[in-house]
Amino acid sequence: MALDFLAGCVGGAAGVMVGHPFDTVKVRLQVQSIEKPLYRGTFHCFQSIIKQESAFGLYKGIGSPMMGLTFINALVFGVQGNTIRALGNDTPLNQFLAGSAAGAIQCVICCPMELAKTRMQLQGTGEYRLKSKNYKNSLDCLVKIYRKEGVKGINKGMVSTFLRETPSFGFYFLTYDYLTRYLGCEVEDSYIIPKLLLAGGMSGIVSWLSTYPVDVIKSRLQADGVGGVMQYKGILDCVRKSYHTEGWRVFTRGLTSTLLRAFPVNAATFATVTVFLMYMRSEDRQLRGDLSGCEAGPVIQQPSSF
Repeated sequence: MALDFLAGCVGGAAGVMVGHPFDTVKVRLQVQSIEKPLYRGTFHCFQSIIKQESAFGLYKGIGSPMMGLTFINALVFGVQGNTIRALGNDTPLNQFLAGSAAGAIQCVICCPMELAKTRMQLQGTGEYRLKSKNYKNSLDCLVKIYRKEGVKGINKGMVSTFLRETPSFGFYFLTYDYLTRYLGCEVEDSYIIPKLLLAGGMSGIVSWLSTYPVDVIKSRLQADGVGGVMQYKGILDCVRKSYHTEGWRVFTRGLTSTLLRAFPVNAATFATVTVFLMYMRSEDRQLRGDLSGCEAGPVIQQPSSF
């Protein structure tokens, strides 16, 4: 359990570093005004942020996912593994249920973390040097939101986060389990790394496609009120107003940057976790004098993710 937890932290950190710039672009596109859009699309958004805010602008708000990394991976790895064991059989349905359970429980940390990340990503939009900072960092952001709005404030978007994470993690784990079995990911396979990269990347894409419209609503709710004006009363009100104003395409805002991010992030996460577990377990077996081989880690048999 401790080894799975440590491997998840290492893999999750790799995923965050690779994918955060894409996430910043996704959030900017999801919440920009339709009347006065700042960005024409994914690549224009990338160019604008780098030009106006420097390359560091793409990493705004990275402190929040990094802070939540340890706790989220501990929950995801622990809940997913224990649920699979409790269900007894490693079947596709049980993989989906275990993943869904992990996704649901980690919302407790994921929601406040993403709230801070979203607020930090929107801070100083279009400014190379911030003229004024509402928040010094992600922790300061959460503290100020708590002081102003209480517990309810730092859990803003919790329901939409739950609706996104629960089925998304189910499809994520189910897809990864299927692909690793289909591709024949064995420890002795000389092509195991490319296979894990492919399986992890495709799992990330499937999981995002399964609930992306909900993510758009979540981002809008968490960004609501940043400019001082509250637009939405709740999830249904946000859906209704967004559709009425911008049409069905609003629910695909930022999808390109999300999918561009999903593949490398999840490929890096799974490959890093798996290689780490394979190496550590191989060393452990050698120390115990068991040279009969290294068994595939739970990332291959029972996949876990940040």
